[in-house]
Amino acid sequence: MKRAYKILIILTLGLFISCGEDTVDLVGLGTITGRIVESNSFDPIENAKITLSPTNNAVFSDADGYFRYDEIEAGEYSINAQKEGYLTNFEAATVTTGIEVNVVFEMDDENTLNRPPTTPVLVTPTDGIEEQELSIELIWESEDPDADPITYRLEIKNDYNNDIIKIEEIVDTTYVISDLKYGTKYFWQIAATDDINSEVLSLVSSFKTKLDPENRYFYVKKASNNNNLIYSSNYDDGNNSPLNEVELTTEDQNSWRPRKNQASNLIAFLRTFNNETHLFTMNQNGSSVSQVTSAVPVAGFNFNEIDFSWSSNGDRLIYSHYDKLYVINKDGSGLQQIYQTIDGSYITECDWSNDESMIALKTNDNSGYNVAIYTIDMSGSILTTVLSGVSGAAGGLDISVDNKLLLYTYDISEYEAADNRQLDTDIFIYDFDADISTDISLNKEAGTNDLDPRFSPNEAEVIFVNTSNDGISTKSIYRMSISDNNDRSALFTNSTMPDWE
Repeated sequence: MKRAYKILIILTLGLFISCGEDTVDLVGLGTITGRIVESNSFDPIENAKITLSPTNNAVFSDADGYFRYDEIEAGEYSINAQKEGYLTNFEAATVTTGIEVNVVFEMDDENTLNRPPTTPVLVTPTDGIEEQELSIELIWESEDPDADPITYRLEIKNDYNNDIIKIEEIVDTTYVISDLKYGTKYFWQIAATDDINSEVLSLVSSFKTKLDPENRYFYVKKASNNNNLIYSSNYDDGNNSPLNEVELTTEDQNSWRPRKNQASNLIAFLRTFNNETHLFTMNQNGSSVSQVTSAVPVAGFNFNEIDFSWSSNGDRLIYSHYDKLYVINKDGSGLQQIYQTIDGSYITECDWSNDESMIALKTNDNSGYNVAIYTIDMSGSILTTVLSGVSGAAGGLDISVDNKLLLYTYDISEYEAADNRQLDTDIFIYDFDADISTDISLNKEAGTNDLDPRFSPNEAEVIFVNTSNDGISTKSIYRMSISDNNDRSALFTNSTMPDWE
């Protein structure tokens, strides 16, 4: 009986143990480690959020891009890596008991799938078209597949110099370009960008502007940055307005005192270069700019008054450097001193006669006064003294084509001041044969000055600047008949230093 009881207890314990093994199942644990890097550079990505599914546990990558999950139950998992600026990435992982599983995420920039704008198509003007105006509207087309905003960059080159026009940050598909040159072929191209992808370039298209109308007036205006700009124009007498006005120089360079030579068909002018003033030449449309002087710059008193002169055949120029007068070939060769003042006075203005037999000079001291106007021959001998021993300012030399007359200005008020203000400057014509000066500004408005006179091509008229004697008012270019001093008509406002050829 006791033996039977013991057997029953053993069987009962065995059954209990057997049942316990069926209901208690111990689960194994594993580890997940990994790293987050950029897909192209493989640089680590810090602070990316890594979420484990289905547990939804989350950790963040460290400064080196590493992350870690410890004591993860064995099984199948999905791991999600995300960070602002990157495309969300998923990786599968199988966790095995006692095993460390390593996962690497290569994350793409969120713009990886972004597409660039379509290649811009240049619509207007038609490629190769000619006879275009100096102001023209450029039109093109482009679209962005992802509807991103597009900005454009316009680049324009030409066939006469190395200047490149660049316009940045255009948001429309049209742009009006102005102040082009006559008879010039232009090449334009558009670059489009969505600020995500690389620029997309259009093909190059070309157009050509209409031929030069051969403007006969040349003058100077102030640019917004206070540099001088040279312009050419004709004048419409019927409408009393400028016609075909063209900007010949650009405001990034200070250029002034244009002088056209008919024989060479070139315009000579002064320009600031390397902190000096030098002579340059250019074509009538502003192309082919060439520096003439180099070793000896133009120098003297008041660069707004300094003037130079062509030889009649256009092969040489004369100019001053303080008290010395030089001649130089238009290509910059053959520099030669031909005259020097006896008393050290500065040569401020000069004009070479049409037959090249004499030169008219205006000299002054370093304050702009003690002026003298006289002529010399090519050996430097004084021929005629027109003005000397007077007080006040003078200038504006121009010899008539037959050597009989000399145009000049003189402040009849004889006023002198440190700022060289002129109070009552008139235009005079000196007759060499009669040795008489005639005032032709008798009908100018009181309180104004007539300055910078030049004979008209037929020498029946004079072109000049008139302005208030306050020194700060608007300057305008006028035309006046020599025989009728009442016939004064305004041509160009806010303009100075006229030339009429």
